[in-house]
Formats: sequence, structure tokens, C-alpha cells
Amino acid sequence: MRTVQGPTDHVVVVGAGLGGLACALHLAGQGRQVTVVERELLPGGRAGRLSVDGYSFDTGPTVLTMPELIDEALGAVGEKLTDWVELEPLDPAYRAYYPDGSTLDVLTDPMRMAAEVSRVCGPREADGYLRFVDYARHLWQLERNDFIDRNLDAPTDLLTANLVRLIAAGGLRRLQTKIDQFFRDPRTRRIFSFQAMYAGMAPHDALAIYTVISYLDSVAGVYFPRGGIHAVSRALADAAEKHGVQFRYGTTVEQVETAYGRATGVITTEGERIGADVVVLNPDLPVAYRDLLPPTRQRKLRYSPSCVVLHIGSKQGYQQIAHHNIHFGRAWKGTFDEVIRRGELMSDPSLLVCNPSRSDATVAPDGRHTYYVLAPTPNLERAALDWRGDLARTYADDLMRTLEQRGYVGFADGVEVSRIVTPADWADQGMAAGTPFAAAHNLFQTGPFRPANLHRTLSNVVFTGSGTQPGVGVPMVLISGKLAAARVTGGQR
Repeated sequence: MRTVQGPTDHVVVVGAGLGGLACALHLAGQGRQVTVVERELLPGGRAGRLSVDGYSFDTGPTVLTMPELIDEALGAVGEKLTDWVELEPLDPAYRAYYPDGSTLDVLTDPMRMAAEVSRVCGPREADGYLRFVDYARHLWQLERNDFIDRNLDAPTDLLTANLVRLIAAGGLRRLQTKIDQFFRDPRTRRIFSFQAMYAGMAPHDALAIYTVISYLDSVAGVYFPRGGIHAVSRALADAAEKHGVQFRYGTTVEQVETAYGRATGVITTEGERIGADVVVLNPDLPVAYRDLLPPTRQRKLRYSPSCVVLHIGSKQGYQQIAHHNIHFGRAWKGTFDEVIRRGELMSDPSLLVCNPSRSDATVAPDGRHTYYVLAPTPNLERAALDWRGDLARTYADDLMRTLEQRGYVGFADGVEVSRIVTPADWADQGMAAGTPFAAAHNLFQTGPFRPANLHRTLSNVVFTGSGTQPGVGVPMVLISGKLAAARVTGGQR
């Protein structure tokens, strides 16, 4: 494994996102002096916080799986997750709504879920579900140590016995093809394959190895931290500070200072120089290359779709919904084609609606509710839509009308606070192509083919976050922080 050469005593981490925070904890646990420089006034990066008139919203991810990875990061400095974050298992993990009026609860206990599938889709489908669970768990066991939780420098690093087993299990076939081997009902096919969108791909284009996302989402368990996902960011930052990590909030890095093929520190927009033996960059990787580092040729990346998010504070509540709700439109393959291939807004949208105040009343004023509505959209490279004009407001109105048609009676009338986040806003926050989901996980942007987390020519510049290995999602970003730290300390991950 390639590692940083030369001294590594003082590490500057640029960005206090989840990847940067996990990296700082692992570095502090290995005795490094760490300074985290963050442009915002609070930690979290994409997992930040928006507070408006008594309402609090997570600004990024809403689904938390694999809390043991948070425990691992805290454990690097001798802390325990249970002392820092209060987690509630979500039951159901999701509630799916279909155009025919049926609903399906996603329960993370396989036997209970089999009964739910049988109730909605019949016993034959339930048998397929149990076979799917065994298959998805098998893939996760094959992939985790050899291909996800490991620094990969070259394609030859993939040549392990588990690669042979993974190929034999059909891991390099198309995801939808494998899903269809277990399920016949279009409703179960959708709920166990929509997660491909997290990887930036349509289910009929993604590889079956990404079945593991569905496994984490629907079998391994979904949790809600009291205070929201941002509570995890806050806990990681506070634990790091307790163990000697210095945080410089409200400080923007303008460039990485270099000399003789090494980074020597960072320069802030105020002209301050912060010296460093190693620089770890947590901003979106292509943007870090573009804005912070000396010019170097970068390969063209294909980016994931983006999304519009509505943060809604409301006086209207709905007893029939769960914490996470997925509302499928009638279209399926066509919806992915619109967003990913043709660069169009969904004509029959499938939406994620989260209702965090259902699980934690402290995120809203008394008797009020918070909603997080996510609609996939093309990224800015796929479609030059006028998000800075009237489109943002008109599209938000369209989404609210769609919700009202799907059972959220009086949704628009209940709105007291509304914030719209569009691909243009994601771009303003420093995300390439205006997408919070980074580079898509096609075959040649996965594993050792994904942008490396160690700079090719600057021997002490390391990257963490969703743009590098292993990829997108809270679990992968937390792992990326550990992998980045291992590049510095010479650990074996």
C-alpha cells in the first residue's frame, strides 16, 4: 500500500465533513497533531444543519446505517458511541407507496419482513425475499474487507480469492437482472433496487455488487440519531476536540501551499499560512483539485444525478406516514432514463419524504412537523436547467402538488418554513456538477478505478470523502476517513 513519505507529525485536515472528522479521529488516535480547518461555523459538511424559526433540518443524508463505523471512529480515541449519540432503530426502515394504492413496510428483521412481503405480494414472493437476504448478506461478506474497507492502489489489488467468489455469485452482472431472479412483483423489485440511484446509476445499468446498498438499507438496520444526522457530525467533532484535535471554524482555505513535490501547508482567504507535514482534503475531490491544488490533468468523470431537496416546517401532520417514505411513480425504467440519460425532470416523479419530527419532537416547535422531500434531478453537466431563475420555485410547487395527490392533503397550506436546495445550490457549496452524490459508481469509477485518495505527484496530499475510495453514502465516507488516515500512518487498511 502506498503511504505518505516523510514526516507526518502535524496533519491539517481541510473540511469537517464526516470523512474529515473520521480521519481526524483515527489520526489523533495514532498520536498525530491534527488541525481541522472548516469554512462553516459548525462541523458536518454535507451532514450539516439548517435552523429556521425553531425548525431544525439535516442538510444532507437522512438515512443512517452501520452505526458501528461511528463507534469505530470514536473508538480510535477510546470513546464509545453510546456516550455520544442516542440512536433509535427505525421500524419500519421505510414505508413504500405504490401507484396502485398498496403500501409495503421495509422491516429489517428478515422473518417479519418475509411476513410483510407475503401479506402484500404473496408467499412465493416472500420466499424470494429470504433468498435475496442470504444472497445480499453473502455479497457484503465477500466485498467488505477485500474491496470496500481497504486501500486499493491498482487493479491487481482486486485479485483475491473473494473476487473469484464474487464473480461466481454474479456480482458483475446487472443489478436489475439479479434482483429479478429473486422477485417477480414489480413492487418488491423496486424497493430492493432503487438504492442504485445512491450510486449514481439506474438499476438496469448498475452492477449487482451494489446489492450491498440495499442490504445495508433494508436488512442491516436503519437508525435515527436524536437531533438528526448532524448529531453524528457534532459528536465526532466534540470527541476529536476532547482528544486534542484543534478546530478552526469560519476559516476558508484558499490554496494548498506546495514546494518540491510536497504540500507545506495551507493558505487561508485571510492570508494566514498554516504549516503542515500532511494535508488531507475533504472537499469534493474534483473541486479540491480545481480550486486548491496546482494545476494537473484530471480524467473526465461521469457524475451521479443530482436532486432537489425541500426543507419544510409545517403545522400539518400525517399519521399514516413513517419516518422514511418512498413514493413511487408509475414509470420505472423511464424515470431513470429521463434523469440520467436524457437530462430531463421526472414526468412522473418518485420521491423520498422524511418526517424527522415523528422520531424527535425537538427538531420542530411544539405541535409542528419537519419534512425533507427529495426528488432526483439531472446534474448540471447533464442538463443546463435554469435553477437560478423561476424553475426552483415552480418545481417546488409541482412537487408539493404531487404530494397532495399522493395523500398529503393540505400540504402546501401547512407550510410555515420552506427552503429549496437545487443543483445550483449544491454547486455553490462546492460540489462538482452540482450533485451531492459525487462521481457515479460505474465499473471504471469503482474500487481502484475511482479517483485515488493519495495524490499522484504531491506525496503528502491525501483525499477523503465520497469522491474517492470507497464511494458514496455515510458508511463509505466514514470508511474513507479511516483509509485516508491509514495512508498517513502506514496502517494496513
